[in-house]
Amino acid sequence: MDGNPRTQEGTQEQARPAEPTASQQAQPEGGTSAQEASGAPAVDAERQRLEAELEASRRRVDELARAYQAVNKDREEFKQRLTRERERMMDVERGNVAQSLLEAIDELDRCLSMSGPEAASTGLGQGVKMIRDGLLTKAQGLGIERIQVVGQPYDPNTAEATDMEITTQPDDDQRVVAEVRAGYRMKDRIIRPARVKVAKYVAPAQA
Repeated sequence: MDGNPRTQEGTQEQARPAEPTASQQAQPEGGTSAQEASGAPAVDAERQRLEAELEASRRRVDELARAYQAVNKDREEFKQRLTRERERMMDVERGNVAQSLLEAIDELDRCLSMSGPEAASTGLGQGVKMIRDGLLTKAQGLGIERIQVVGQPYDPNTAEATDMEITTQPDDDQRVVAEVRAGYRMKDRIIRPARVKVAKYVAPAQA
């Protein structure tokens, strides 16, 4: 009987689990730190990837904004060109109409000049003058104005020299002394140059 209890106690001591060592107790904490350390590079890489995508999106937005501005600028320039071309075509059409009016005015002026002052005072003469003045008013309503050339230096851009008059005055050289046919302009465009007589200076003969 003395041996059996000791045998049971020895068995119980062998069956009791061993206490964990200090290194085993520290293992979970050390394992968690290693996992966190291994996850940090992945977080950094993800952040860098997102920042790169954000920067690429910003550049794309800037490119689209610049492209839109360029398209909008081209559209405005096209509208301006179209407006200028439309105005030019309208000026051409008004100039064509004006040519017909001016030719009619010239014919009426010739009728009045050939009839003489007595005929101009009659009812027929006054009627012709009223028609002439009415046509001239319509031409002026289109923006047409008569070119003043008499007494001015001769300018080939606004007048055609059809005759010459000798003068002994040096200051009158190349100056318009008479108007054969009136000239007209519309805005800055000459629609019909004037026909004029120009003075030519010739020194007087020495006695």
